[in-house]
Amino acid sequence: MNDPGVPRYGALALQVTTHPVGHLADPAEARLQIGRNIARVAGLIGGSLGFVAESSGLPVRLVVLPEYALTGAPTPGAFAAWRAKAALAVDGAEYAALGAIAHEHALYLAGNAYEADPAFPDLYFQACFIIGPSGDVRLRYRRLVSLYSPSPYDVLQRYLDRHGPGALFPVADTDIGRLAAVASEEILYPEIARCHVMRGAEVLVHSTSEMGSPRPTAKDIAKRARAAENLAYVVSANTAGVVNTALPAQSSTGMAKIVDYEGRILAAAAAGGESLAAHATIDLAALRARRRQPGLTNVLARQPFQAYAESYRSTLFHAAGQLEAAGTTAETATLRETQLRDIERLAGLGLI
Repeated sequence: MNDPGVPRYGALALQVTTHPVGHLADPAEARLQIGRNIARVAGLIGGSLGFVAESSGLPVRLVVLPEYALTGAPTPGAFAAWRAKAALAVDGAEYAALGAIAHEHALYLAGNAYEADPAFPDLYFQACFIIGPSGDVRLRYRRLVSLYSPSPYDVLQRYLDRHGPGALFPVADTDIGRLAAVASEEILYPEIARCHVMRGAEVLVHSTSEMGSPRPTAKDIAKRARAAENLAYVVSANTAGVVNTALPAQSSTGMAKIVDYEGRILAAAAAGGESLAAHATIDLAALRARRRQPGLTNVLARQPFQAYAESYRSTLFHAAGQLEAAGTTAETATLRETQLRDIERLAGLGLI
């Protein structure tokens, strides 16, 4: 039976066109474009909320934006160059503008941006954020697995010394449930979602920019798998195309969707343009009742984590801290070089 004290609310995975800044040579012009992108997002959210609320009969309390909605993808090369052009200050004007959107509409706004951390002046990190109705950042999760951008894992010990282990898998306990974030391609890594759920996460927000296809893709299958295996909601927002690049604009489109804790698709947006179609009801009471139900299908409560622990502890695939040796010369190519070394070593051991 549903607990009337636990909210049911509307969630929206907003499908938004990416207007990137990578082609702009002047960092000042790039910042202006970021501001215009935020203003476009504000307009789309404002225009969508009334329709979604009327359609569902519930207020929209959670809006998730796609990956790249603010800046597009980083340009290859020195990390410091992209940091100067497009990385947001953690207390900067861009977050203030996003906070104003959340505050105006009394909702939680989740998305993804590139951030500058003062403790790592030559790097930037890709961060998922959740901003609360008061306008403050309630959660900041920095992507751990990335091939084109530096991550906390690449400088792990320094990162832990600075921010502590709690920064790796943060969960926000809010009045709309316990929220956590998974970044883009990380939906393919079961451990990322699982480590958040180990800390109580109930709703996984997923900002992505992925290839659209009428056929099942690995990422799209993974959204349903992460939901079902963790008994959690997944709210996944994809881009509605990426303009001003050499790639066909509509390659990354569609695929925005909301998946429930049984792995069922509740709503999805079609390919081809910006869309509010991926909106659905989040029923926390039903989720919690399902997690507390004994039996064969409670795959979360039955997890034998200690049986897995030694395999993780004793097996090295991709080592932490591989950017430390590169120092200030690190760039996009450095990450690919470390991957090639990992592949060669693992092949030599017969593990791949």
